[in-house]
Amino acid sequence: MLRYRPGVALIVVDVQNDFADPKGSLSVAGGEDVIPAINGQIELARNNGALVVATQDWHPPHTPHFAKDGGIWPDHCVRDTWGAQLHPALQAPDDVRIVRKGTNGEDGYSAFTMRDATTGATIPTELGEVLKEANVDEVVVTGLATDYCVRATALDSASLGLHTYLLTDAVAGVNLEPGDGDAAIAEMEAAGVHLSNTRVR
Repeated sequence: MLRYRPGVALIVVDVQNDFADPKGSLSVAGGEDVIPAINGQIELARNNGALVVATQDWHPPHTPHFAKDGGIWPDHCVRDTWGAQLHPALQAPDDVRIVRKGTNGEDGYSAFTMRDATTGATIPTELGEVLKEANVDEVVVTGLATDYCVRATALDSASLGLHTYLLTDAVAGVNLEPGDGDAAIAEMEAAGVHLSNTRVR
């Protein structure tokens, strides 16, 4: 059963204005609605000695992630813009560990890995080392969006042998196709990710 303690990391994925705010360029339906639940988990994690990590997409103005450069997404989370900032309702403590992804135009969704825009090679973010330094063996994933960055992060976490939980009531999906979010949750569960919710203590 999920219990926060030293050795557990709460990973808050991409709760940024462009995803969570209705005015964001890639707004996720229900994105703002899950923030109170996430805030409660941040407080619980900190009170019990767990590590809190917040991730951010932090794209340059041009990246293969964007439709104008050959990708599928509208411009979003361009570094140093309003859209890339953490949503103001997110109660991220001043000392929260921030892990940024896509900073040099890399493609990908996971908080653990990216794809080099030139070579296509998979390269790590700093998250793996951050968790290793904190002796983390258990990960709790929440945030946006269920069917993309949350999914990829949880799958990578499980593949690394970390005991991984998904908080199903503290995520929201893009759902480009109806049911994408539910399908992503089923895929994560099949890969060994444990499903939980913010009401479980």
